[in-house]
Amino acid sequence: MARKRPGARASHAATAALAMLDAAGVSYAALPYQHDPRAESFGLEAAQALGKDPACVFKTIMVTHEKNWATVMVPVSATVDLKATARELGWKKASLATPSAAQTRTGYVVGGISPLGQKILSPTLLDQSAQDLPTVLVSGGQRGLDVELSPADLLRLTDGRYAPLAA
Repeated sequence: MARKRPGARASHAATAALAMLDAAGVSYAALPYQHDPRAESFGLEAAQALGKDPACVFKTIMVTHEKNWATVMVPVSATVDLKATARELGWKKASLATPSAAQTRTGYVVGGISPLGQKILSPTLLDQSAQDLPTVLVSGGQRGLDVELSPADLLRLTDGRYAPLAA
């Protein structure tokens, strides 16, 4: 993985996610790809375009319950188990956030929502399947950009934890 440029300034990063990574000084690789607006699955599109195993590419999903919010990440080839998610968060139930609400809360567009650099922080859960991976890919904060970093760095930067989330 590439390391941030020495002396790089967060204010020059293309997205808030990249600015956060630069400011933290973690090792990561920015992986741009040509986004196809006709793609039905942003995550699977990223995995295919980057030639990566879909089990290593994670989609970011915003979930809600009453006035509570959380960020969850599962492999792009899986779906999120909302019952398991609610249980992990101590909620009675969890629902997928509407796209417009997720965009407002995170500051990112759907298909480019990153767990990093969100406008309003939320509790963060990463599917336990990431525990055995040396690196994971998540959105870099815009469609057509993923970042590859260690799961440990991802959890440290988001104050997140592992949980069984994939259905």
